[in-house]
Amino acid sequence: MSENRHIAFICSKGNLDMVYPALVMGWAALGNGIDVTIFFTFWGMDMINKHRVDHLEVPPVANSSMKMNMMGVPGYIGIPQILGVIPGMTPFASALMKSKMKALGVPTVREYLEMLSDGGAKMYACKMSVDMFKLSKDDFLPCVEDIVTAGDFMDMTDGAQIIFI
Repeated sequence: MSENRHIAFICSKGNLDMVYPALVMGWAALGNGIDVTIFFTFWGMDMINKHRVDHLEVPPVANSSMKMNMMGVPGYIGIPQILGVIPGMTPFASALMKSKMKALGVPTVREYLEMLSDGGAKMYACKMSVDMFKLSKDDFLPCVEDIVTAGDFMDMTDGAQIIFI
């Protein structure tokens, strides 16, 4: 019997638009019988921080690809970068994205993490980042199995496809 395929994601960003790729792809991988490991480092730890997970945002500043279909207008309207600095634009963009995802039935980040954990995905926090931000395992959701070094992560994902997000 051959060994199962293995994919590993390194999540380094905590913006709402950057957290979903690993969650969606991880869930798809599990559905295809592929082993999944996720390593959260730097701002990516906001995804697993029980105090931050429900408050992730999508800032329009410096996000040149940000397009929004505002108020049902056909097509997409690019948000000029200067508008991103207006107070309230980040909460507005975040609420808009969350509402569109909810309308599509997309699970929240917290729900996705629970689904992945229940499906067998292994999730770890980066020791260096944990130390740097003065966090502990108590700060993380129950889906986080442990706090490991980058070297430990490399050892446990030997032979895996590694995707950095």
